[in-house]
Amino acid sequence: MLDKQTLISAALALPGRQEPMAIDDRHFVNGTSLSAKPTSNQQQVLFGMGCFWGAERLFWQLDGVISTSVGYSGGYTPNPTYEEVCSGRTGHAEVVRVIFDPEIINVTQLLKCFWEQHNPTQGMRQGNDLGTQYRSAIYVYDPQHLSCALDSKQRYQQLLGQPIVTTEIDNAKPYYFAESGHQQYLAKHPNGYCGLGGTGVCFPPQHDV
Repeated sequence: MLDKQTLISAALALPGRQEPMAIDDRHFVNGTSLSAKPTSNQQQVLFGMGCFWGAERLFWQLDGVISTSVGYSGGYTPNPTYEEVCSGRTGHAEVVRVIFDPEIINVTQLLKCFWEQHNPTQGMRQGNDLGTQYRSAIYVYDPQHLSCALDSKQRYQQLLGQPIVTTEIDNAKPYYFAESGHQQYLAKHPNGYCGLGGTGVCFPPQHDV
């Protein structure tokens, strides 16, 4: 029997498929294109904070965030379905892709929001949501963002003391869109499930940038 709280190996992961997920490309909240790549004056980062519904809403509300979408990354299976990710046999985490304007909001401010708005100490779970897809993760596309993320993890660990932060931080692997029904879910279903819950420990003002 598969242990959904243990990451699967590449050799045992589901094969997936070559065809990308067909999605509605229009952001339900702000009308931007979900599939558009960042322009030369925009940047992107992937955040895993447990169930991606509440995490996406958190970021689309921030000034300077151009677009958000939800999907799967950090694993092995190409173009997985939601059911495959929930099976624990893809290696992917549920993530939010955040495209932002660094002149308005920088990666340090996004990281502050990330650390404070979920519990990064729970390993392969977030609250009552159990499984490797719910792990805390930051996947970056920029070496400077990697350095910022690692530094912020160290500082947040110092603030927490115990328990140990389990957040996975790495360069981004391929990002696969989740089904359209998951995109901007809590805008479409305002009373839907949101599992976000922080530790109560915040970065003090002197750490803001």
